[in-house]
Amino acid sequence: MNLFKRAWWRLTGHLGKTLMLIGLFFVICALVLSGFLIRSAAARAADDAKQRVGAVATMRLDVNALINSGKARQSNGAGPSMLGEAADLHRSLVDRICASPVVARCNYTTDATAFPTTSTKLYQPVSPPAGSTAVVDLFKADGVRDLNEVSEFRAGDSQLVSGRGITPDSRSDEIVVEERLAEENGLEVGDTVELRVGEIPPPGQKPNEKEYVFEVVGIYRSGIADTGSYVPAMTDPANHLYLTPDGASLLLGRTGGAGRGVVNQATFTLEDPAGLGRLRQDARAAGADLEIFPLSVNDKQYQALVGPITRTADFATVTVWLVAVAGTVILALIVASSLRERRKELGILLALGEKKPKLLGQHLAEVMLCAVIATGLAGACSQLLSQVIGDRLLAGEVSSAKDEAAARGPERDPSDPLGGMKPEEDVDPIDTLAIRLGPADICKVGATGLGIATLATLLPGARVLRLNPRDLLTKGD
Repeated sequence: MNLFKRAWWRLTGHLGKTLMLIGLFFVICALVLSGFLIRSAAARAADDAKQRVGAVATMRLDVNALINSGKARQSNGAGPSMLGEAADLHRSLVDRICASPVVARCNYTTDATAFPTTSTKLYQPVSPPAGSTAVVDLFKADGVRDLNEVSEFRAGDSQLVSGRGITPDSRSDEIVVEERLAEENGLEVGDTVELRVGEIPPPGQKPNEKEYVFEVVGIYRSGIADTGSYVPAMTDPANHLYLTPDGASLLLGRTGGAGRGVVNQATFTLEDPAGLGRLRQDARAAGADLEIFPLSVNDKQYQALVGPITRTADFATVTVWLVAVAGTVILALIVASSLRERRKELGILLALGEKKPKLLGQHLAEVMLCAVIATGLAGACSQLLSQVIGDRLLAGEVSSAKDEAAARGPERDPSDPLGGMKPEEDVDPIDTLAIRLGPADICKVGATGLGIATLATLLPGARVLRLNPRDLLTKGD
C-alpha cells in the first residue's frame, strides 16, 4: 500500500492528534518567521542609518608615536613647532584625503590666537577688577575649512548677519568676526583688520611682532550674551574669530605659503562605517604617515541610531534558535510517544513485508504535511504578529537608550574639530520597524519547519530500523 495514503488515513482518522501537531508547528513557524522578519527589518533600517549618518574618522597628531619614530625636531628644529616639521599636518594633504570616494564630508581646524593691534581692539565691556593681576589678553582665532560645518552654526546657535562665511575656496586673508567686536571697532563687511602673531615667546626670547592684514568677509552673531561681569577677553565669545587654516597658521608664525597651512585636527564623515579601511588606504596613497597621524573612527552617532534596533534584532535571532531547538526536542518526544503507541501497527506492517524505510517515510510524510499546513497559516498572520512583537521590543529598547542618553548629557560632536556639542536631534534612535513579508521569508521558514520535522522524525524513528516484527508485537514498551 502507498505510504502517502496510509499517512493521509492516519491524519484524518486521528484529527485530535493531527490538530495538535499543526498547532505546535504553527507556534514554531510563527515565532521563527517573526524572528526572520524582525531581523530583516532591522538590517534594512541599519543600512538606511549608514546612508544617513555614516561614521566620523578623526586624524590628529600622536605625539608619543612621533617621538618614538625619531622624526621629532627633524629639519632645522628651530621653527615655530617645538617638535619640528614632522609634527605638522598640512592642509594640502588633508584636502587630498577629503577627495576619497568614501568621504561624505570633511572639516578641519587650526587653533590659534592673535594679539590686538593699535587698529583692532579687543571687546571688553567690563574692565578687570581693581588690583587684579595683569593677564595677557588675546583673540581666539580658529581656522576652519567650512564655517557651516562648525556645530554652533549647524545647530543655529550662531548665525551670519551679514556677508558670507569661510568656505573651502576662501582666501587666506579672509576673516569672520562677531557682531559686538565689529561694533567695538566700527567694522563692516569689506573692511580690514590687523592682527599680530599670537605666540607668547619663552622667557628671554623676543616676541614675534609680525602683523597680518585680513579682510572682513562676514559678521556673525553668537548665541551667548554678555554676562555683565568681567571675563578674560579670550574666553568672551565676542572675541572669537574665524579664518581659513592658512590664515590661522600665519597667526601661529607659520609662513609656508598656500596649502602649507597647519591643521590641528581633521574629521572625515564616512558614507558607511565600513569605509574606514578604504579611507586608510587613500590616506596612505595621499602621503599621510598613519603611525604619526592615526585615523580613529567615532561611530557613536550611528550606534545611537541603530543600537536599540540592533539589540532587538539580536533578541529575535536568539528567539529563532531557542524556538528551533525547543521545537525539535518537543516534536521528537511527541513522535517517539506516537511510535510507542503504534508498535502493533508497525509490527503487522513489517510482518506483511513492508520495508522499514517506508514505515519511517510514512511518519515523516505525516509530520511534514502538518508542517506545510502550519507554515501556510503562519505566513498569513506573521506579518501582523511580527509588527506587534517588534514594536513592543523596540519601544522598550528605545526607552532604555533615551534614559541612558539623558543620564550622560550632551556629548561632543565628533564631526566638529572645534569640539562643539552634538545637537540633540542627531542622536534620536530609530524607533520604527518596517516589516515586509516576501517569498524568500516564506521559503526560509518553510525550510526551517521541514528541517525540524525531519530531525524530530528521524531521531526517534531510527529505532524502527533496528527492530523486527516479533520484537514489536511481543515486547512491551
